[in-house]
Amino acid sequence: MTAHTPESRRRRSIRLKGYDYAQAGAYFVTICTQDRACLFGEVVEGEMRLNDAGQMIAKWWTELNRKYACVETDASVVMPNHFHGIIVITHPVGADLRVCPDPNVGAHADALSGAHADALSGAHADALSGAHAGAPLPEIVQWFKTMTTNEYMRRVKNDGWPPFRGRLWQRNYYEHIIRDDGSLDRIRQYILDNPVRWAFDRENPVAAATESEEAWEN
Repeated sequence: MTAHTPESRRRRSIRLKGYDYAQAGAYFVTICTQDRACLFGEVVEGEMRLNDAGQMIAKWWTELNRKYACVETDASVVMPNHFHGIIVITHPVGADLRVCPDPNVGAHADALSGAHADALSGAHADALSGAHAGAPLPEIVQWFKTMTTNEYMRRVKNDGWPPFRGRLWQRNYYEHIIRDDGSLDRIRQYILDNPVRWAFDRENPVAAATESEEAWEN
């Protein structure tokens, strides 16, 4: 069996050349801790039990909806040493949120079905006053990584959380463009089932055997 080296795999450039990550669409994102350190809790009998750090990660994920008016978060899971989530960019960068956009416009409109098919309601838009009107995916992910890192560092100092080496998260992250409803449903189910599959997870440092690199496609 070939040795798994997630650090090198995550560090190489994995953005799609020429793709506009600011346009409306849905993206499956995976972010891993440095050295695959298990800092966010543990999996017990197929269920993820978050510690305080894991709850902090989940909190900042929901804050993305308040920070960016163009973002709606979908399914997510905090694992012991990584995070999976679906980010839906509902408006292209620079979109005027005072005008209700047509949800069927955009290269990935099919991925915006169901709960994400409708434009932001007026009440929701008011609650997001002052939020960014649009942002590319790398900026969104970087903000999430920065805010979680900053709070983790504060809690190391003030509350004795376990320290990390160098940085909380690996430098890069994995992302997949969700192109249709079938893919969206498979990825949602993969996220939901992630704790049950932990014994075979490629990011589990003590896994006896690992699943295929993109098992959610099966």
